[in-house]
Parts: sequence; structure tokens; C-alpha cells
Amino acid sequence: MTPFFFTRIKYNSGNWDTDQRMPSNLMHSLVEYTTIPVDEKERIIELSSEELYKSPFCYLSGHKLVEFSQEERRVFKNYVERGGFVFVDDCNHDIDGLFAKSFEEEMSRTFDPQALQKIPNDHWIYRCFFEFEDGPPTTSFELNGWGDDLVHDYLKAIEINGRIGVLYSNKDYGCEWDYDFRNKRFNKIDNTRFGVNIVVYALTQ
Repeated sequence: MTPFFFTRIKYNSGNWDTDQRMPSNLMHSLVEYTTIPVDEKERIIELSSEELYKSPFCYLSGHKLVEFSQEERRVFKNYVERGGFVFVDDCNHDIDGLFAKSFEEEMSRTFDPQALQKIPNDHWIYRCFFEFEDGPPTTSFELNGWGDDLVHDYLKAIEINGRIGVLYSNKDYGCEWDYDFRNKRFNKIDNTRFGVNIVVYALTQ
């Protein structure tokens, strides 16, 4: 079995290099809880590169504007439609919600205006490894930034042929999981467990 590797998408607009400790923390959880072989080195791939097609799982995040170039839009759409999985997380700290607004507009242009939809809180992604009976777990960052001051009790997704191709969060999981994995022992419950579900879902659908 080919080892799982974490791919961070580098895009030209906005800022893509957020939450730098999060990938190693999440990969540590995969090693701890699953039998999935893991390549522990994060890969950073330009969105306009067709190297993206080799990645089973991609992460895209930021605080600022998201506006794909024509080539970035083409590769992103092809990647998702060919079976790829992108976890998109709004860092939720810009004063007017610029990342959220511009990303949702970009998905309308890339796919169609109705493509990004709420997923039900009994979706398989909440049960495919750990059980999250109430849907997406909350984070300590949802009300700490300059976002919309709402705790979102849902996630959104773009589904392709019945499977999630783009999972979109306003909950700032990236910041929630952005700490040295050795500090997990201080948590009553490991807050990266939902990240394990996301990766397991991406690899098994």
C-alpha cells in the first residue's frame, strides 16, 4: 500500500501557507489511531501543476482573497472530478470574511452556483472512523477571529457522483490543530480525531 501523504495546495492569490504544524499533528494521529502507512513529509504543490493529480488528499486554507487563475481553475476542477479530495478550511480571521466570500464565489465559477451545499450531520464522514453524533465538532477559534461570529453547526461540500470532492469548513480546524503533537497529552479528548475521519473518508470513497 502506498503511504498516505499530505498535500498542501499553493495558489497564487491570498495566503496559502497557514497553520504550519497542523499537517504533522494530523499525520501523527493517523499513525496513532489507524494502520494507514504515512509519509510524514508534507508536500506543497502549485494548484496550476498537474502533479496535483497524484495526491489522494489535498488541503487548501488561508485568510485572504481566493481567486484562481484560469489554469488553477482548470486543474482544481479536473482533480475533483477525477476522484480527488480537497479539504478547504477558512482561517476565519479576516474582518469581512474575505476568504469565505471569495472561496464560495470561486466554487460557483469553477463548478456552478449550486455546487457547494450543506451536508447533513449524519453524513458518513462523521461516522467512518470516530463517531461524531452531532456532526462537525466545534473549535475554540470560531468566535475568536474577525469572521461572522457564528458557530457553524454544519459543513459544506461539493459532491461528485455521490462522494465528497470538496469539503469546506468555516470552523478553522487548521488553527485548532496547529500545535506540536506532543502536547496532545494535555487534552482530555484528542481534538484531531475528526481530521482522522476526513482522511479516512478521502481514502476510502
